[in-house]
Amino acid sequence: MRFFGTMKNIDGMLNIGGVSVDRLAEEFQTPLYIMDTQLIEENIEKFKKGFVSEKFRTEIVYASKAFLSKTMCKILEKYSLHIDAVTAGELYSIKSSGFPMEKIHMHGNNKSNEELLFCLENEIGSIIADDLMEISRLAQLSEKTDKKMKVMLRVNVGIDAHTHEYIKTAKHSSKFGVSIFGDEIYLAVEELLKSHNLQFIGFHCHIGSQIFDEKAFLEAATLMIEFTKKISEKYSFKIPEINLGGGFGVYYTHEDSEIDIQSFMKKIIIHTEMELDRMGYSIEKLSIEPGRSIVANAGSTLYRIGDKKNTFSGEKYVFVDGGMGDNLRPALYQAKYEAVIANRLNEPLGDPVNIAGKCCESGDILIKNIPLQECQPGDFLLIPTTGAYGYSMSNNYNKLLRPAVVFVQNGRTKLSIRRESYEDLLKNDLN
Repeated sequence: MRFFGTMKNIDGMLNIGGVSVDRLAEEFQTPLYIMDTQLIEENIEKFKKGFVSEKFRTEIVYASKAFLSKTMCKILEKYSLHIDAVTAGELYSIKSSGFPMEKIHMHGNNKSNEELLFCLENEIGSIIADDLMEISRLAQLSEKTDKKMKVMLRVNVGIDAHTHEYIKTAKHSSKFGVSIFGDEIYLAVEELLKSHNLQFIGFHCHIGSQIFDEKAFLEAATLMIEFTKKISEKYSFKIPEINLGGGFGVYYTHEDSEIDIQSFMKKIIIHTEMELDRMGYSIEKLSIEPGRSIVANAGSTLYRIGDKKNTFSGEKYVFVDGGMGDNLRPALYQAKYEAVIANRLNEPLGDPVNIAGKCCESGDILIKNIPLQECQPGDFLLIPTTGAYGYSMSNNYNKLLRPAVVFVQNGRTKLSIRRESYEDLLKNDLN
């Protein structure tokens, strides 16, 4: 298993942030999400150092759907990042942390009037409109409340990025955005320009998630600049901003060749500057929206091993005290992970086994055919790179309790999200 951040092998026991996993399990129980604060901050620094231009302002917007908690918001505020949301729940959570409202940006398709009103009344930084109907509703609500709002329009640039079908977001058939190749895009722009309360500030695109092909991002940048210039000239209106979204691929297993963030951010800046010069256009701001690439490798999930089983067909199973309740990604889109027996790091690997959860589903398999150290009930299994979309997608299937989330740094622990209780399961269950 590849080690990330502050992970260390100390006498065969895995330590993260200066804290041993057996101590973490004793204090916070298992399953447990462990977040390496130092690695999160190092990843943020890589973005900040690479994504800088002398020709336009740059803005880094954290995609909160990857992982959101008050502790995470405090880290983002410390480094002067912006943040996005896609639901009223995320907006409420970010607001509750004390995060500056002017640095919040609202995404998502099919936003409700309640969500749009929340944005208007709390005067967030901007709304990224998804379609013509949403723009019309937002214009009406802004007039009714006499609130002004900066608005970007999400466009679909038609790039089929090489990633899982469920996380492609820029195909012509995608549910997100308005195609730059259709007629509706002009109606959407005109609707924004005629509104007195909506300030049209630019275009946004997002080609997908977990993408390793750097050329796809650069191609999207070129298309966005070309289209922005075209619309600017058509309507004699200088469009000041472009947002290129996120989706930068990270390492999960040896099959992945992750993007070097700091180096690639510089490539994006250089490419954008050159393309703007070539086309004779200028912008005031370029934005990106990293999420996974900030928190994924910084998060791990710790489990306690229970029973083991050898089936009649020869399959070997090792069962853990979690599963698809705390990590839905393997069942949802066949995500792959590495793992290690965290208290037997100095022992040799044995035969391949399947790591299975305790949900009543045959598909509750976290990892298939992975060689691990010989383990016994009570040992600890750790799966790295679960910092993104682990807790965010966690659920109560089979009435499992959502795990706690703890941040670790310099030998200290900070409980960020407490473990659910049985009482929590029933708080909305009425007689």
